[in-house]
This record gives sequence, C-alpha cells and structure tokens, in this order.
Amino acid sequence: MFFCQTRLGRFGQPFRVIKFRTMAVDADARLAALLDASPDARLEWSVKRKLTRDPRITHAGGLLRRSSLDELPQLINVLRGEMSLVGPRPIVADEAARLGCRLGGILSVKPGITGLWQINGRNDVTYFRRVALESVYARHRTVLLDLYILLMTPLAVVRARGAY
Repeated sequence: MFFCQTRLGRFGQPFRVIKFRTMAVDADARLAALLDASPDARLEWSVKRKLTRDPRITHAGGLLRRSSLDELPQLINVLRGEMSLVGPRPIVADEAARLGCRLGGILSVKPGITGLWQINGRNDVTYFRRVALESVYARHRTVLLDLYILLMTPLAVVRARGAY
C-alpha cells in the first residue's frame, strides 16, 4: 500500500519520503530487462529518466500517478517538516551526481510535493529541462512564485500532461 524511500532533503539531509506504491515489487529487475532488450526504451530513459510505457507501474499505480494521488501521503512529510508543499522534487542519492553544479542550489531548499517541473509538463520534459526548472525555482523562490505554482497545480493535474 505505502512505499517509503530514502531521498535527500534540504542540505542533503536524508529522509524517508512516503508515497502510495505504484510500481511492482520487482521494479528494478523489470527496468533492467527492458533497457537491455529495447534500444527505444534505453534512448527515452537516457533523455527523460522516465518511460512513457513503464512496465514497472501497476494498473492501479497508473491511475494513482495520472491523478497525482500517489503524492498525497507526502503531506505527512510536510507535517514532519521534511518537505514543503512547493519546491524541487526530493532526489535519491544516486541522482545527486547527475545534477552537477545545480545540486547545491536544489538542495538549498526543502523539497516539495509540487513545483515548476510539475506545472510545466512533468514527465514530458527532458531530464535536463526538469533539473533546470528545479534550479530556477531554488534560485528565484518567492511567496508569489509559490502561490502561482499552488494555483497552477490543480490545472496541471486536471490536464494530466506528462502524467504517466
């Protein structure tokens, strides 16, 4: 039912993010098998770090992701002070090296449930664009920007662009 994973929070502090389980238990093995067998999937993964047709996601998980309901348990992380409503998505430790010079800026703020990436296409944007959006938020965050993101998030959820 629930899935907990260690992610990096503000200043790189590890914490356990809480989500509804949307992937099969053997997700890592499924991903490795697909990437070994499919050059197209390997290319998509290298560009987006996401897959449009991801064999790891369960049927119920797909519904939860498209509706963004899989993020609701993270309200517990917000109440604990580990996350904010708005901010860069919390990253796994393995991802830190890929962020390069943008890592420090992204980790300078609390991670959020929603942010610029979510309202600008989510999984339809490249990984490079996602990192750029997260970095822009970290450098230019204001109360007005947070309000804008909070107001645009329901529209992004309803449109479901990039929700897979």
